[in-house]
Amino acid sequence: MANTVVVGVSFVDIKGFPFGRYNPAGRNLGSVQVVHGGVSRNVVENFANLGMPVTFASMLEDSAFGRDVARRLRGAGADLSHMLTVEDNGLGMWLVVLDEKGSLAGSISRMPDTSQLEDFLLENGEQIIAEAENVVLEIDLSERIARHVLDMAQRHGKKVYAIVGNMSVILAHPEFLRRTDCFICNEIEAGRLFASEAVPAFSPEQMLEYLPVAARTAGIPSMVVTMGVNGAVYYDGADGSAGICPPYPATVVDTSGAGDAFFSGTVMGLTRHLPLREALRYGAKLASLTIESKENSCPVLPDFFSEQLSFL
Repeated sequence: MANTVVVGVSFVDIKGFPFGRYNPAGRNLGSVQVVHGGVSRNVVENFANLGMPVTFASMLEDSAFGRDVARRLRGAGADLSHMLTVEDNGLGMWLVVLDEKGSLAGSISRMPDTSQLEDFLLENGEQIIAEAENVVLEIDLSERIARHVLDMAQRHGKKVYAIVGNMSVILAHPEFLRRTDCFICNEIEAGRLFASEAVPAFSPEQMLEYLPVAARTAGIPSMVVTMGVNGAVYYDGADGSAGICPPYPATVVDTSGAGDAFFSGTVMGLTRHLPLREALRYGAKLASLTIESKENSCPVLPDFFSEQLSFL
């Protein structure tokens, strides 16, 4: 199987779960959990848990939590040979409150300092990208990192699958998406990207009409917009096709990490040479399994791709 390198960072997630109905204006009794997070770290663990070869080109701080993140990823089977160790501020932090339905009620993020990771990738990136078959890029790390990784991937003929973080870089440089093979985001992020307040409220049918035109106009080769309980809509520039992927049934426990799981399953399908419309089935299935857990990543599923997913 082809090795995928994921370029990104890790986060510490602090999650609050109310015991009863969440009151945004008052105090809420509940439970608080500290878990491993970050979109890139989640993707790496998803790949490893499904038995897919994956390398994490990243940084971790030399702290108890940083060492625990490394231990868990190595235990899952991820390759951390291109992991930079820094003294401090090498982990991001995400403070999140979930409501009684397991949906996001509010959050605040703190990014780690990526300057040392920039220097590390400038020095070692050519080897890292050359050794991989595919690249997953957390595209909002910094302009410098995004541009450098995209340049290296182009030189070495590697496919790039982009996942967003806070959208700071991609809103300043939307042209970067023209250099990706597939871009996956949610409907709110799509509305920000296309500067349209209407997009987040679209039905799947409206998104299906809108997305192919918007993606072609922006020069994005292929794009998927996830829409929560309404599934996802895709545009595949390889053959000009577009369609709706319905959600896979799930009992909601915690929705955080679901988008990263959808991204992971879809990209794993694409790296296994499935067409986009079929790869999306695995993204939808993996998202449903993650929603049913309080973890940010999917459970260990070594035979996941042997399943015949026929719910579309």
